[in-house]
Amino acid sequence: MQFPNVRFLLSVANQQQFPQDPGREVAFAGRSNAGKSSAINSILQRNGLARTSKTPGRTRLLNFFEIEAGQRIVDLPGYGYATAPPPERKQWTELINSLPRREFFKGLFLIIDIRRGIKVEDGQLIEWALASGWQVHLLLAKCDKLNQRDRSVALKEAQEVLPEGVTVQLFSAHNGIGIEPAQKRLLEMLRS
Repeated sequence: MQFPNVRFLLSVANQQQFPQDPGREVAFAGRSNAGKSSAINSILQRNGLARTSKTPGRTRLLNFFEIEAGQRIVDLPGYGYATAPPPERKQWTELINSLPRREFFKGLFLIIDIRRGIKVEDGQLIEWALASGWQVHLLLAKCDKLNQRDRSVALKEAQEVLPEGVTVQLFSAHNGIGIEPAQKRLLEMLRS
């Protein structure tokens, strides 16, 4: 098992609750229906670690998971379809905007439904992460829903529009496509 010691650490609603231990952190983000929780569970090889739901937008707090001492991932609230009231959405925005000030953050895994492609909001998040000095890696999730030819076309199109230095791969939590390369990329970010 790649991550034998992974565990849920805490949920955060404000900056004062952030873990203060030194280390390295990688954020996981995506639209509310992109399969972010499923991606986290499959990469970390734990069923139910990040809660999945049939209703998009269930992640309401920043959820920290410890992989090893000093290595954490952070599950961010989904964007796009979340049904939270405006004050709660404003709180998320302020909390997420404070992340670049945390010296521990090293990267962003952005989960995108391969059938939807890279949207304006995704591009803005990528630019924001790059401006913060983070590494960015895209998972083109749910690729099992497309045939091999369409997967290749979607991957090529993503590679052509992404800024230099941003990495991208095919991924399916459902049938295991791309789990090993995603684990490798996550470890590279956490150890860089």
